[in-house]
Amino acid sequence: MSSATPGATVTAPSRYAEAVARLGQAQKSAKGAPAYSRFVNRPLGRRLAAAAHVLGRTPNQVTAASAVCTAAGIAVLALVTPAWWTGLLVGALLVLGYGLDAADGQLARLRGGGSAVGEWLDHVVDAAKTATLHLAVLIGAYRTWDPRPEAWLLVPLVFSAVASTWFFTIILNDHLRRAAGTRDGQAVVRAGEARQHSRLRSLASVPVDYGVLCLVMLLAGWPAVFAWVYGALAAGFVLVTAASMVSWYRQVDALGRGTS
Repeated sequence: MSSATPGATVTAPSRYAEAVARLGQAQKSAKGAPAYSRFVNRPLGRRLAAAAHVLGRTPNQVTAASAVCTAAGIAVLALVTPAWWTGLLVGALLVLGYGLDAADGQLARLRGGGSAVGEWLDHVVDAAKTATLHLAVLIGAYRTWDPRPEAWLLVPLVFSAVASTWFFTIILNDHLRRAAGTRDGQAVVRAGEARQHSRLRSLASVPVDYGVLCLVMLLAGWPAVFAWVYGALAAGFVLVTAASMVSWYRQVDALGRGTS
């Protein structure tokens, strides 16, 4: 009938639940976030961050775990002959790696804030996977698909180039907004405020949603199906990137006029 006495031991499940609740009250803005990242990966990252907190892990250790999972998935994609289980394994490793990628920043907030080296490490891992994942698709198709899809091999090459350009431009945009004092896209908001942002916009960002790419990799064990779905995603990525570049150019141009 009485509450726990002062000094009573706090159990791991209660610490985990408290961490999840705290993170739920301090999420990044959902403005512009793609659907999978917004509705799946952030909640998954929240729970992984809470678990890491209970285990006493650091954000950089979580980033390293994310890199290991992602690298393992990329290696399987490039080196293992497609079978029904390879796509499932690749997809699972990439989904877990992406969840841990979301967890490192949330864990940093639980611990009182991130560090410059943590942000640097996170971006280095992201840059590496952005390029190498598509190159792994190319290598795997060249080595293991029968018959070898000579012309189709241009698809992952184009996807890698456009995805790398997209990633670098997002980082550059963020840097320029910081320099201009207008960076608000990553602001921490209270739970519920994210719902005010357009879900339609999140759904429209599906082609550039890394989480959707992870799910497409579940089909890697069936090359005939994978080739069409991956190709359609690549085409969508190119179209969204082209439209975004026009919009971003205008925004950066406005920043320049505003600070001149």
